[in-house]
Amino acid sequence: MLKRERVRDAVLEMVEERKPGDAIPSERTLCARLGVSRPTLRAAVDELVSAGILVREHGRGMFVAPEKITQELVPGHHSLSVPQASGVWASRLLEFTTVPAGARVGRRLRLSPAAQIVYVARLRLVDGAPMAIEHLHIPAALVPGLTARELEHGDLYEHLRTHHGVHVSEATQTIEPTVVTRAEAEVLDMPELSPALLFERLTTDSGGRPVEYVHSLYRGDRYRIVSRLTLGADTVPATPPVGHHPGIPPGDFSQGDPLAASTLGDVQGER
Repeated sequence: MLKRERVRDAVLEMVEERKPGDAIPSERTLCARLGVSRPTLRAAVDELVSAGILVREHGRGMFVAPEKITQELVPGHHSLSVPQASGVWASRLLEFTTVPAGARVGRRLRLSPAAQIVYVARLRLVDGAPMAIEHLHIPAALVPGLTARELEHGDLYEHLRTHHGVHVSEATQTIEPTVVTRAEAEVLDMPELSPALLFERLTTDSGGRPVEYVHSLYRGDRYRIVSRLTLGADTVPATPPVGHHPGIPPGDFSQGDPLAASTLGDVQGER
């Protein structure tokens, strides 16, 4: 899993250096450049194609996918709160190691590519059933002595606060639809190409320092996001905001009525 993760990050770095529609080197070239086998590279590339980051064109090669449209759920100063999802949550460690951050993760955590990070892959379970695969990247200097056992029990942020003096303050999180690869499907006990939600989160402490970069894959058949909107007209902005809120047809609340929202995880039961 770690090897595929590193290959995926290397290809993502190439994507970030290019524009939508630009070509990516061939599989043969990438295998030679990254020193990996064709199956390992193909598994990582398949994941990026499924996520809509790369596109394959028969007879032509691989290209950076067209740019995605970004829609903010809550504009301006409104806040998002994320209560704990229902069910009994637990973790099963899949991988725990210390590795160099690399260029891509290093940029997110504001570290040198050579700086050491703790890389953790863990399976998240709800009431004993697999729910998500999490990939955590934490600067090693922040968590000296961190053990694999500590990551299997309790709340990670509470552990960072009490044992390492790291006070988590804010997080920026994105959510995108995707599908699971064959390897992910085996871990999550679901069919290949099943729908899933891809979460990417960067967490900072009270001083604005990045302390955690995570990307997680949640089962689309058992996990959904529910948004509660408070619609009011106490104040009317002078200029209505551009665009519209997800799920609300353009034209509704045309006077710029303020929206407040909170988002929570809702775990669906077995069908």
